[in-house]
Amino acid sequence: MAAPLELSCWGGGWGLPSVHSESLVVMAYAKFCGAPLKVNVIDNTWRGSRGDVPILTTEDNMVSQPAKILNFLRKQKYNADYELSAKQGADTLAYIALLEEKLLPAVLHTFWVESDNYFTVTKPWFASQIPFPLSLILPGRMSKGALNRILLTRGQPPLYHLREVEAQIYRDAKECLNLLSNRLGTSQFFFRDTPSTLDAYVFGFLAPLYKVRFPKVQLQEHLKQLSNLCRFCDDILSSYFRLSLGGISPAGQETVDANLQKLTQLVNKESNLIEKMDDNLRQSPQLPPRKLPTLKLTPAEEENNSFQRLSP
Repeated sequence: MAAPLELSCWGGGWGLPSVHSESLVVMAYAKFCGAPLKVNVIDNTWRGSRGDVPILTTEDNMVSQPAKILNFLRKQKYNADYELSAKQGADTLAYIALLEEKLLPAVLHTFWVESDNYFTVTKPWFASQIPFPLSLILPGRMSKGALNRILLTRGQPPLYHLREVEAQIYRDAKECLNLLSNRLGTSQFFFRDTPSTLDAYVFGFLAPLYKVRFPKVQLQEHLKQLSNLCRFCDDILSSYFRLSLGGISPAGQETVDANLQKLTQLVNKESNLIEKMDDNLRQSPQLPPRKLPTLKLTPAEEENNSFQRLSP
């Protein structure tokens, strides 16, 4: 009996099984090759000290980093590239290197460095998955790690300043997306009729960029203009991740998110209205309660009134 395989990864949202690119790569590959992974989603009960996921755990091994995890799965006879030719295998390595060099820096910048996206979307979401007090520390550490990774790989002469680096990485990312779109064409997958390692990497890098709702959407807008790449992500989500980890389909999750947002807005409006009414009541002049005058009846009227109450 095969040893149980457990994958620890970041959870999902916006109709995705995970919002973390590297976690998505491993999850997609496992779906493609049929590896029986038990997914353990990091939540607010997590007791780890760093965000170094995904991590694959077996009875005897603990493997991190997508490339090492995929190699381990291949050794366990879970190989999504079994039918690829030698040339297709070489093309796979070349395209993965292209993704990591040209696209990954822009994805990291979109999530972790762009201030509006980080403070509005990324930091609140990841902080909600991390136990206190790590939730106050770890997102900032991950943001600094992403920035250092970008500057280490791209902050070389003549690009000394962050603004110059930003402009260059987005130009490279758009060029990379165009190359991927041209390579995919009208095909469902990049090689043959079944998905492979390259499809897992492309899906993992593109799906969060495609689905997560950011206030700054420079690269997202360019991706959505490439309809075949968007269809590629939608097809994998519908075919291999029909139900999200929470049991909601991608389309259903978007509906839930939209309804939740509307409900939150409605509650906020009602709360503001109640607060204003309370303020108006507190600021209005307070008059003492009026005492109603007591009417006294004459003896004849009292006798007449008693007679009326007794009569049928």
